[in-house]
Amino acid sequence: MTAEELRGPVPAELDHAYATCTRLARRHYENFPVASWLLPRAMRPHVAAVYAFARMADDFADEGIRSVEERHRLLDHWRARLRSCVSGSAPAAAADSPEDRVFLALGHTICARRLPVSLFEDLLSAFRQDVTITRYPTWDDVLDYCRRSAHPVGRLVLRIAGYEDRLLDRSSDALCTALQLTNFWQDLARDWQRGRLYVPTSLVLRHRARFEDLDEGRLGPAWLAVMREAASRTWTLFADGRTVCARVRGRLRLQLRLTWLGGSRVLERVQRKGFNVFARRPALGTADVPGLLWKAVTWKPE
Repeated sequence: MTAEELRGPVPAELDHAYATCTRLARRHYENFPVASWLLPRAMRPHVAAVYAFARMADDFADEGIRSVEERHRLLDHWRARLRSCVSGSAPAAAADSPEDRVFLALGHTICARRLPVSLFEDLLSAFRQDVTITRYPTWDDVLDYCRRSAHPVGRLVLRIAGYEDRLLDRSSDALCTALQLTNFWQDLARDWQRGRLYVPTSLVLRHRARFEDLDEGRLGPAWLAVMREAASRTWTLFADGRTVCARVRGRLRLQLRLTWLGGSRVLERVQRKGFNVFARRPALGTADVPGLLWKAVTWKPE
């Protein structure tokens, strides 16, 4: 990252802050490539700042040695720091800790790219919910969670790229929700072992599936019916998410196409294994990269 890329003079402290965010982003690769070389160079530090903010907050919410009260306290502190970095009451230099550096970079990114703070607060709301909510009664409940945990990511990327368009927002929301749901089905076994389930309870009851089967790590006919319906809904969202992959320009278009293709391939593998993620978690590997790149370059509108 250079001062020119950030469109203005960058003090050494700010440059160091963005470098910290970039290291955090590269260390925590998931299904969605963060601050990837495919993104326009000027976007990368800003995307890394957003990701670092969300990654650290998500870590607070994760189950571990911390109590519920401690996790809520940390998330409340994170929200207070978010508001401070935007209001200008946070220190602008001499950021000595990783946390300080993340908020120094984030404050600059929010101002430079005019990002809505409400999107960051939606993310924190979803992380806070994860601390205490482990079941979702209906699809509406699951999708409301995705509205706050997934939608902000896509919308922030679009705003950083300079897009503010309702059609793109809606398509991005669909893609991000499809990716989120795919991750839920991919991690069904891991989540269940932690006492968490994102499959709507109403869907489970309607197909008369037994939770005890998940305890035993097996999916009988009832659970297969549940997961097929969940996957079908996810595919519909992937279809709605193609628009944003076609209508943005430049390197971001290639990045979003790869993201769409990667997520859909994971869902295909989950289905192909009969949703038996208890035996092995389907995931992407380096062998998938050439094929995904070719499909992204030769992408055909539908």
